[in-house]
Parts: sequence; structure tokens; C-alpha cells
Amino acid sequence: MTTIDRSTLTLPGVDLQIVRKGSGPQVLLLHGGGGPVDHLPFFDRLAKHYEVMQPVHPGFAGTAIPEHFDNLQDLIFLYLDLIDSLDLNDAILMGFSMGGWAAAEIAVMNTQRFSKMVLVDSVGVKPGGPFDRDIADVFALPPAEQLRVAWHDPSKAPDTATMTDDELQTLAADRIALGFYTWEPYMHNPKLPGRLHRIDIPTLLIWGESDGIVTPRYGRAFCDMIPGARMVVIPKAGHSPHLEQPEEFLKHFLEFAAS
Repeated sequence: MTTIDRSTLTLPGVDLQIVRKGSGPQVLLLHGGGGPVDHLPFFDRLAKHYEVMQPVHPGFAGTAIPEHFDNLQDLIFLYLDLIDSLDLNDAILMGFSMGGWAAAEIAVMNTQRFSKMVLVDSVGVKPGGPFDRDIADVFALPPAEQLRVAWHDPSKAPDTATMTDDELQTLAADRIALGFYTWEPYMHNPKLPGRLHRIDIPTLLIWGESDGIVTPRYGRAFCDMIPGARMVVIPKAGHSPHLEQPEEFLKHFLEFAAS
């Protein structure tokens, strides 16, 4: 089994945890609000083909949010420093949900170090009008409704009843961090749609057919804003197709990466 490396990089104003595994072409993976994904089977499979680098967003997985951070923009500029520090070259940029939003923000600024981008059930834009609920309010929904909109099969969701106190504390802190980065305005940047035309690398959007947080219709609107982008929809998957349908997810990713 490929060894996983966990280290801390000292960047301007922040000590950033990063997880690395595998060898080969580089993939910079930006996780979503559910936290790091290096414990999941698809991550191991990906590392058989690529060198996968996953920074842990400050505030997630027991880490602290820097005092000078205010919102997602601070995370984006931190990752611009990280990209230079890692000396990425023709890497694939992949982001999940909130991490997809961060990836898109990075790509509109500079794609020189990237060859392709993959957005997985990404938030970040608001296609509808001011009174349209384009993105489900995951902080206001009752727990049962949260499961319904996030999962095709809610039985695959993490079971809080079996979690330790430490795991529950981490879960609560992750939700606080998600709110910190995405609350105002909720889960999007009003200026991002007007900047997405700057993305000049092949882009694939992967979406869960049953996603009720950001539906496939939302995904298609997002896709249409990025020049030349295309989208695939995975059946029997919600907001996390890499969890519910990892084989199908990997198939689409590997085909796009090799094309």
C-alpha cells in the first residue's frame, strides 16, 4: 500500500496541514464541508495513478482558523501561496462542494500551473434571482431533511450515534468552519459568474443525480458559465458521488484526466 504523508507547511501567516499520497501526475484536491477525504477508498485508488495533495482547510479536522481570516477569499489566497510552494506543474485541480468553489476562484485568477479542473457538486454561484433558493440551507434544515437532500441513500451517511466524543467535536467544528467560509453571502460569490470566462483549461463537472443541495440543474447552469466545460451526472448519488458511487466517480475522473 502506498504510504501517506502528513506534514505541516509554513506559509505566510499560516501553518497548513497537507496530506500527500501516491506518485505520478499531480492532483491538488480541495475537500468540501464534510472535511478531509484521505480516509476514503476513492482517495487510495486515485493515489495509485497520481500524486494526490490535499490541504486541510484551516478550521477543519481539529485545526484552527487563523485570526486574520474573514472568509473564503483568505483561503483562496492561502492556496495561491500553497500552489507556488508546491511548485505544481500541469496539475489537475479538483474541488468538492465548497472546495469546488475555491478551485473555481483560483482558476479565474491563474491557471498556469494546471492542465485541467474537476468540480464535484460545487457551490459558488447563484444562477437564479434574489428570491430563488438555488442552494439548500444546510444550516437551517432539520437533520432528517439534511440527510434527504445530501444523500441518495441516507444509510450511507456517517452515523453520529456511533461516533466518539472526539469525533463529534470535530464534526461540530467542521460545521462551524463551513459556516465561517460560506455564510455571507451564502455559499456563493456574486461576482464569480462574471469571471468564469477566464478559465482556459478543460473543465469537467461531476454531479450526483440525487443532489438536493445543489441540483443537477444548478450544475448545468454552472457548467454553461465556464467556456468549453462539460458535465456528467452519476445516478444513485447525492452531493457526494465519490462516497456513494466511488467506482463510477473514478471512471469519469480517470477518463477525463487521460483525454
